[in-house]
Parts: sequence; C-alpha cells; structure tokens
Amino acid sequence: MAKGDVTVVLAHGAWADGSSWSRVITALEAEGIKVQAAPLPLTSLADDVAALNRSLDRTEGPIVLAGHAYAGAVIALARPARVKALVYVAALAPDEGEKVADVFYRLPPHQQVPKLAPDDNGLIWLPEDAFATALAQNASAEEHAVLAAVQRPISLNCITVPVGRPLWKDVPSWFLIAERDRMIVPDTQRYMAERMKANIRALPVDHTPSVTAPTAVTDIIRDAVRAVSGN
Repeated sequence: MAKGDVTVVLAHGAWADGSSWSRVITALEAEGIKVQAAPLPLTSLADDVAALNRSLDRTEGPIVLAGHAYAGAVIALARPARVKALVYVAALAPDEGEKVADVFYRLPPHQQVPKLAPDDNGLIWLPEDAFATALAQNASAEEHAVLAAVQRPISLNCITVPVGRPLWKDVPSWFLIAERDRMIVPDTQRYMAERMKANIRALPVDHTPSVTAPTAVTDIIRDAVRAVSGN
C-alpha cells in the first residue's frame, strides 16, 4: 500500500476549528498524503462523534485519525471499520466509563489555566487573554488574534458523559506529549499515553503545537501513516 492510499483525518479540539491544522495540512499534502479536517460542532460528545463519522464517510481506503486536546476522546469513538491508527496531539484519552472531565482534572492544573465556566447556554468560551497565556503561549500575537477570533465554544455535554470502549484498545496509537502544556497537565498526558501503550514522543511544545510546532505534529502523523502503509 502506498502512503497516498491513506487518508489522514484531523479533529480539532475545544475553542478551535479546522484552521488550527492549516500548517500540518499543507505539509502532509506536499508529501502526497490526503488530508481532511473534520468540523466538530462541540455541542455534545455524541454530536461530535457523529460529525466525525460523516467526515469519514467522505473518504475511501484506510484512515489515520489525529485528534487535538478534547478531540482525543472523539477520535477514539469513531466508526472503526477503516481506522488503522490514532494520533493524539496533547490530547485527552478517557478510558471506557470515564468522562473527559475526569482525565482533564486528574491532577492539579497549571497555575495559568483560565477559570472555565459555562454561560447561560451551557457553553464554555475561553477568555481572550488565555490564548496567549495558556492555549498557545508560543504563538505570535497575530496567531493569538486569529485563534481568539475563530474560537468555537464547547458544551458541558462534551465533557460530562462517560465514554464507550475506546479504539485505542484495538488499533495502534501515537501520542505527542506537550511538555510545556498549560492546559492539559503533561504528567496526565504521559499517564494516558502509557495506559494506551502508545508510541510516545515527548517534546518541549505548548498545548497547540499544530500552530506553534507544526513540523513536530507532521512528523508523528507521518510515522503513523508509514506504519499503516508499510512505507
């Protein structure tokens, strides 16, 4: 199988959209790898899994799924038929019966994590200054402005429901641990990565390396594609 037969499907995390993957998309496509960024509504975990599956339906052949942050929970619940590998980028990986919030709050948070609370619609927005202090502290001022402008809120219904059996129990996984993450404690990332027996790569990057260290993200996704395609 050629690497061009594999489709990489990217799932964005909370407070983001598919544009957060733009540099990764262009790098992978330059190597002849097909890529899609799945739009997630962030309205409930079930809604997000359904939306991801609709994106998978638009592809053919084997799939490598990559998820950032909250989307780690989403990619692990995708329809499994053609999913051959999972890639976690500073992501959350609850086990069966756990909630996303359980793993997010497993350890005391970084001192610069913003206080998060739902609005009257049950949606959690990230304060604008948190993009520079916690979400992507290594990004430029221009990148912070764009991240804040395109942010999508996340519903409590995404993080407060127990998940089903995760795909990482059945397919190989890769995990990029962000050692300078201020949103998801790096020790929690390592705990989840080791629990799933992932191929681990720990790097001194922030919570959003798809923006601030896209080469590192491209490299680990490429490793998964090579493993699936055999070249």
